[in-house]
Amino acid sequence: MRPYELSLSAAADAIRARRLSPVELADSVLERVEQVDPHLRAYVTVTAERARRAAREAENDIAAGRYRGPLHGIPMGLKDVIDVAGEATSAGSRVRADHRAEADSTVAARLSAAGAVLVGKTHTHEFAYGLTTPQTNNAWDTGRVAGGSSGGSSVAVAAGTATFTLGTDTGGSIRVPAALNGVVGFKPTYGLVPRHGVTSLSWSLDHVGPITRTVEDAALVLAALAGHDPRDPASLTAPGTEYRPVAGADLTGLRVGVPRTYFFDHVDAEVEAAVRRAIDRLRALGAHLVDVEIPMTRYIRATQWGLMVPEATAYHETSLRTVPELYQADVRILLEAGELMPAGDYLRAQRARTLMRREWARLLRDVDLVAAPTVPATAVKAGQETITWADGTVEGVSDAYVRLSAPANITGLPSLSVPVGHDAAGLPIGMQLLGRPLGEKVLLRVGHAYEQSQPARQLARAA
Repeated sequence: MRPYELSLSAAADAIRARRLSPVELADSVLERVEQVDPHLRAYVTVTAERARRAAREAENDIAAGRYRGPLHGIPMGLKDVIDVAGEATSAGSRVRADHRAEADSTVAARLSAAGAVLVGKTHTHEFAYGLTTPQTNNAWDTGRVAGGSSGGSSVAVAAGTATFTLGTDTGGSIRVPAALNGVVGFKPTYGLVPRHGVTSLSWSLDHVGPITRTVEDAALVLAALAGHDPRDPASLTAPGTEYRPVAGADLTGLRVGVPRTYFFDHVDAEVEAAVRRAIDRLRALGAHLVDVEIPMTRYIRATQWGLMVPEATAYHETSLRTVPELYQADVRILLEAGELMPAGDYLRAQRARTLMRREWARLLRDVDLVAAPTVPATAVKAGQETITWADGTVEGVSDAYVRLSAPANITGLPSLSVPVGHDAAGLPIGMQLLGRPLGEKVLLRVGHAYEQSQPARQLARAA
């Protein structure tokens, strides 16, 4: 196995045991970037010299006995809404053409302190306001969408051009592209990972989290990210920093909620079948399956858009009025729509969120987590605007992709997307696990147990 193919945990073990040097790993990943990124376009900027310099420093530190932990010497990509001192943060927009970060974001600083090596900044849908990331091609089929808005981050991990990446998730933007590209995407509890220095889409819905090849890898990255930062008003104090799941796949006694409503409505038959097989696998590992009713389903879409649209417009108010022509049409239309929304609609969305959180808390008293599809369909063809369901219902692609992921953003609950197979066209399918607030350890334990019971996954075929 070539170094770029290694999972984070495998690479970390090899580096710690001195079987692999950070320089060898960085060189392998950068060679992979040169080989496949021209047709995948995961990266907006590749910081090759910076990466090689950091890898040499990591190698020297480790040789001198200054090993910092499992991220030391590991190549990473950061979504291009995350500030890194001295590097551009374009957020995928001409509005930010001349922007260069003066300081590290909190998450970039924490990863740097852990010894991670920056390979580059990954493409995002403009200002993270979309579900396709049109600049980037799917890692399994370059004629299909990568998903968004963290499309570049997901494709980089799936293709082996980064060992791990960070994305942001406002309505599913970590989990959607992770599912569509066959990798692990983790949206932690709202406030667990600080957002200082990260370009905002919607302050009350935004999350930062890892995209990795395995669940164990996601746990290792989360441990470096979690923790209070007073510069983020929503920041929480982490209950602990050890998230790595223990070995073993015994889920005896765990109660897994299986939705009777909403999450399996208007879902592709192959997606439903793969997710139900994965849920059955959890039962075979000892979990107890419990049918559950998802609360307030008729309000989910209105609440998600009712919160996100006016908050995004407020953030962009000045530039929308001074340089509207610099925005892409799809994003500009959404921002302009936000100017037309009455304050009463926003307040009603806030009230609905409060009620939704209360009802989900009641649901999660009866089960430890909920298992469901991450997205209702696999990656659509580039340029496709709608999906037609079996009953003739027509749904916009973005609406379809956000529909099943939005509840975790509205409520702030942690949500983990894990690959659970492929459809007949060979496109990846993801299962989503939703847990209690600060219930990251449970989700990681269950996702890891499922993963350990399956054959090892390979890198994406289009790469």
